[in-house]
Amino acid sequence: MHIRTSCRAWAVVAALGLSAVVPLGTAHAEERAPAAPGDIVRSEPSAFHPLPGQPTNTRAWKIHYRSTTATGAPTTVSGTVIVPQDGRQGPRPLITYAVGTVGVGDHCAPSANFPKGIALEANLIQQLTLRGWAVAVTDYEGLGTPGDHTYTVGRSAGQAMLDAARAAIRLPEAGLGKDTPVGIMGYSQGGQASSWAAELHGSYAPELDVKGTATGGVPGDLMEVAEFNDGSYGSGLIFMAAIGQNAAFPELRLDSYLNPAGKALLGAMRNSCVADGAVLGAFKTIDSMTTKNPLDEPDWRQRLRESRVGTHKPAAPVYLYHALADELIPYGVGKQVRKDWCARGADVEWHTLPLGEHVSGVITQSPLATRWLADRFEGKPSRANC
Repeated sequence: MHIRTSCRAWAVVAALGLSAVVPLGTAHAEERAPAAPGDIVRSEPSAFHPLPGQPTNTRAWKIHYRSTTATGAPTTVSGTVIVPQDGRQGPRPLITYAVGTVGVGDHCAPSANFPKGIALEANLIQQLTLRGWAVAVTDYEGLGTPGDHTYTVGRSAGQAMLDAARAAIRLPEAGLGKDTPVGIMGYSQGGQASSWAAELHGSYAPELDVKGTATGGVPGDLMEVAEFNDGSYGSGLIFMAAIGQNAAFPELRLDSYLNPAGKALLGAMRNSCVADGAVLGAFKTIDSMTTKNPLDEPDWRQRLRESRVGTHKPAAPVYLYHALADELIPYGVGKQVRKDWCARGADVEWHTLPLGEHVSGVITQSPLATRWLADRFEGKPSRANC
């Protein structure tokens, strides 16, 4: 593979998841219906490895927990809770973490890959556990559970993140409590999810003691992102997003727009992780895969607008960053999120990354975003620069 092709492929890979707890080791027991968002449906021991077999001095559990769809219906989402085994007594911070795009096939879910040591952002998550923080990683709705993954549906993702934090706090083995300080963190698809979690926190999960949100590479305007990527090497993201929107809103009737080539492409993507999906969809245009472009239709445009970031003020401070040369999510999209939040009076610390592109953005900024969250946990004042 040529170096240029490899770099671009990896850019897409990182782009854009009454309480009844079943005792450990009974993952296949009959599930009881939980009563509220964040209640645990079942749990089982798991493992967290950034690389195959790499020890991390942590305990991990795969959980299934109650969440809420974008239309307000109850649903079950899977995820992972990771807790350092460092002998710490008393409360420790919790990060609810959303990964960037991994694909829409169930086997791509973070919870399926942490035990194998092949999850894409596990090394970034390890930066958090090394600080003694617990981490809850949602798989998002439909990723690792029945049905299609609701990829790029902001409300679904934000609620799944907040409910993952609730579930971690309610998991007895994790040793957390209601007074646990919470940080929200994510990039790219995870940036959309974490931004939505920040906006929804006050109305959806006000009991969580959220200290701040670190979010970057945010696809704040899906229409603009789609127009930017149509026909480019990032166009596979558009087709995955079409699957995701249709999963949340089946009345959009995605299949009615697809020509035979489009049906074949999306059929393959439904069982693919992001590297394969990116290659399958690269340089294909929406018009070449459809009989009629759904993005020209009012119902599709309305649903995409509903996932826009910046319509509500986050209650807690935000660390927001975007690469100037981002080749997948235009810099102007991230800058608009900053503008919208600042106009609503949010506490935003904004950072433009003058060097690098999409993938390097999360790699270079993750330590700085982590340090920023540490300052919030320590009660230090934030430094807004609206």
